Amino acid sequence: RRWNSSSPRLPPGSRGFPVIGESLEFFRQSPSLELFPFFKRRLERYGPIFRTNLFNQDLIVSMDQELNNLVFQQEEKLFQIWYPESFMRILGADCIIATLGSFHKHMRSLVLKLLGPENLRLVLLHDVQRATQASLLSWLDQPSIELKEATSSMIFSVTSKRLISYDSSSSDGKLWKQFDAFTRGLIAFPIYVPGTAFYKCMQGRKNVMKILTKMLDERKRASRQDSVDFLDLLLDDLKKEKLLRNEKIALDLLFLLLFAGFETTSSGITAALKFLTDDPKALQELIEEHQSIRKRRVDPDSEITWEEYKSMKFTSHVIHEALRLSNIAPVMFRKATEDVHINGYTIPKGSKIMIDPSSVHLDSTVYKDPIVFNPWRWKGTVEPVGGASKEFMAFGGEVRLCVGADFAKLQMAIFLHCLVTKYRWKAIKGGTMSLSPGLQFPGGFHIQLLPKA
Repeated sequence: RRWNSSSPRLPPGSRGFPVIGESLEFFRQSPSLELFPFFKRRLERYGPIFRTNLFNQDLIVSMDQELNNLVFQQEEKLFQIWYPESFMRILGADCIIATLGSFHKHMRSLVLKLLGPENLRLVLLHDVQRATQASLLSWLDQPSIELKEATSSMIFSVTSKRLISYDSSSSDGKLWKQFDAFTRGLIAFPIYVPGTAFYKCMQGRKNVMKILTKMLDERKRASRQDSVDFLDLLLDDLKKEKLLRNEKIALDLLFLLLFAGFETTSSGITAALKFLTDDPKALQELIEEHQSIRKRRVDPDSEITWEEYKSMKFTSHVIHEALRLSNIAPVMFRKATEDVHINGYTIPKGSKIMIDPSSVHLDSTVYKDPIVFNPWRWKGTVEPVGGASKEFMAFGGEVRLCVGADFAKLQMAIFLHCLVTKYRWKAIKGGTMSLSPGLQFPGGFHIQLLPKA
């Protein structure tokens, strides 16, 4: 929607330059945990609701807790899911984040077969432990580990096995390398010119889709009796001609799950270790919690049980605090389906809205000393269901979009348990905590893993 002077009481703001709007400032790097300068300057000038132009699109930006909550409470009533065209080019036009109504519910039910509570408890808990233990053991022989990249590869091995029966250890890492190229340009200025980050990102997507298409074709020709992975579930759904209407939709869903399965979690793990490295008191309490779990076992080296995982209270506090500060889901988009009146402003029907969760996560009226890592602040609080609440939107603001939140937290907790009970580490290089909205952890945090003293 293009606004004009006759529009009703619109929020204040500026379109910036022709075509590019204010995108250059939005993508500018900022090595800080504080509220990103693009948002901070406009909050001070216009208040928590303002207009801008990004991605060649007029947007209303919400840093307002009341409006953010209204958007997610009234989803598919006053608001609906929407994402910029450049973003959808990257993730696929038919991916789950842009689907509505019964189609979204059907796709979500398929995802829950993979990431639902029963599969987490019976299958994925075991898979994550095996992958984590193998990865940590391999890191011992190396003088330096770039943590974001190493944990991404580790997590990818788990999700790719369950999604498409892909064995990363026996391959040359071809699929993972293409995803890595894709990730590096995900939040970049959308110029499709060779050499740019966006171009490399799109090439990475293209190469991944070729591999997935080949796998799908081979699976269709193969004879089988039972479903062994998520790809089989998608094929069964396609054969029954349910709401999953064509192979492109199935491939887009696979692509999104493979990507989302490792990117957010590896960022969360990197954040947690970075904060723990700088906070000996928190690290010591975390170690004590996990040592206590080991001491209660008949065999200290036996696998973590579901009951043990659910008992990791301080670990949960560390995870939530790391996710709050790192803001791994930095912006979300919606579109108004009706005129919305709030705080003296009118958001006209058809307006595109960008929500900034960090404005709540770093709000001093919500969190005391908001840029301080303080996992004890979560003691006595109700854990956010599905990774989302009014004051905590680490995985997005709407619970039904956060089907992977519990899986991400499981992976983080298991990683921390395996790490602190058998190993110690020292930071070799500090890394960068924040680069831009949408790319908080580009890498650079190097550690050396050492056996427990």
